[in-house]
Amino acid sequence: MCVVCGCADSGVAIEAGPRVAENGDLHFGAGSARVSVPGMSAERAIKLETDVLGANQRIATRNRRHFAAHGVHAYNLVSSPGSGKTTLLCATGAPAIQVNTGKGCHLDAPMVAAAFDRLPLHGPSGLLFIENVGNLVCPALWDLGERAKVAILSVTEGEDKPLKYPDMFAAAHLMLLNKTDLLPYLDFDVDKCIAYARRVNPSIEVIQLSARSGEGMAAWLDWLLVDLA
Repeated sequence: MCVVCGCADSGVAIEAGPRVAENGDLHFGAGSARVSVPGMSAERAIKLETDVLGANQRIATRNRRHFAAHGVHAYNLVSSPGSGKTTLLCATGAPAIQVNTGKGCHLDAPMVAAAFDRLPLHGPSGLLFIENVGNLVCPALWDLGERAKVAILSVTEGEDKPLKYPDMFAAAHLMLLNKTDLLPYLDFDVDKCIAYARRVNPSIEVIQLSARSGEGMAAWLDWLLVDLA
């Protein structure tokens, strides 16, 4: 995970190797820290994660209060690369500020706070879209102060993505199934994908759309407006 790095403390036992399943699969990070970092103990990994995420959470809580005070609803858009986040936002229509994370694999609450200060959104009933880094692992952990996470899944990616990245889809309020205009040319089972998503998150909402063709965009905009009301 992105929040654990560095060397293990001397004299601290390192977590054992992977758990081997009956079918021979290797499961790293099966211990208490749920992550495997060479040379690092589970105790140190847990402490680092707690320290870093705790500092982020304090600013995320401040962001959430700040957004609420200005009547702004913030949505954290998460996906793998190439899912169509940028095309969707262009079709939705919004001014933008780019945040370069350097080598970082996710946005954090301080980055969002700095960008929000530079956007003309300090008015009633505003919408803030946070286009996160293309990554279905690390952003699941990080609260940015958003009202909800929106997971965008392209039909070109495979219907089993919710099972491969359960933490992200469990954290999302809405799954946008994008690029549906390509379905006639793909071997993609929509019903199976939705069933997989609801296996990890029974309450997740689903909207099918194509940001390129415009099909389903009205349902997405209606969802935003209903939540904004």
